[in-house]
Amino acid sequence: MARMTYKKAGVNIDAADRFIERIKPLIERTKRPEVLGGIGGFGGLFRPQFKNMEDPILVSSTDGVGTKLLVAGIRDRYDTVGIDLVAMCVNDIVVCGAEPLFFLDYIAVGRLDENKLYEIMTGIAEGCRQANCALLGGETAELPDMYEGGDFDLAGFCVGLVDGKRIVDGRKVKPGDRIIGLASNGLHSNGFSLVRKIYSKKELQGEAGREIIKPTRIYVRPLLEAMGQMEIKAAAHITGGGFLDNIPRVLPEGCSARIHKGTWAVPAVFRDIQVRGEMEDAEIYRTLNMGIGMMVVCSKEIAEDAAGLFSRLGEKAALIGEVIEGSGEVEIV
Repeated sequence: MARMTYKKAGVNIDAADRFIERIKPLIERTKRPEVLGGIGGFGGLFRPQFKNMEDPILVSSTDGVGTKLLVAGIRDRYDTVGIDLVAMCVNDIVVCGAEPLFFLDYIAVGRLDENKLYEIMTGIAEGCRQANCALLGGETAELPDMYEGGDFDLAGFCVGLVDGKRIVDGRKVKPGDRIIGLASNGLHSNGFSLVRKIYSKKELQGEAGREIIKPTRIYVRPLLEAMGQMEIKAAAHITGGGFLDNIPRVLPEGCSARIHKGTWAVPAVFRDIQVRGEMEDAEIYRTLNMGIGMMVVCSKEIAEDAAGLFSRLGEKAALIGEVIEGSGEVEIV
């Protein structure tokens, strides 16, 4: 047998070292004052600030991007999926009222392509910047026997902080409260196993793919701002499971939700998917976000003011429904 090296076995340590040096400036742009030290250590150091907090509570979330990565591969564009990765995690913790503090990524590849990985990291850093969240560390694993050629997968992990008295958990929600919808940026990161069955590879390479690959909107800054100015009783990130599975997660016992179609603009891509797939309303509202990436619940008395505030903060906001008596169902009428 010829003399072996790790590089001959499919793992290029030198390329990995070069990649780390290349992404250091990206990571530096996400730095918060609480971050100690630089990138490259065995662990990321973060000194949390508990000023003016009576009951500091950590909130964590982990997620991935799913088969949207395959569409990125078809289009040979990878910067947007990095934003998606951050968004899927930070949007999940901000609904609890938590400020994202730091983020870590895991990238597994079959072969280390420095330019592709740099595109991905550019998106991750941009997502962290949008969420005011430090990119504290990560791992890039070259696994040639597990991933074919240019195949790869992404995972992310985020930690946030909220004062116990400011947790948003839906306990105060009651019938008569109003539901505000914040517009999505398109499909976000769910439903792509369906989408890839509906659109051809050629279509995904063209204009349809341009719309479909748009990155997930990050709602951290406007939600935290609104939560600081008025009582937001609950918030739901509309991800896998769409309207029907995500809204009940923030409703207390004895409550259901009624959503009124026609109260917001549904982007054309959703109608196109529904027509092409011959999908019933119940199915598509359980699969896709239908143009609403985040829902917020507040009292009837402040609903108009809350919608106006979100609009001033740069969100397309609409009053789309109300809380009713029930056992956790979602009616779409």
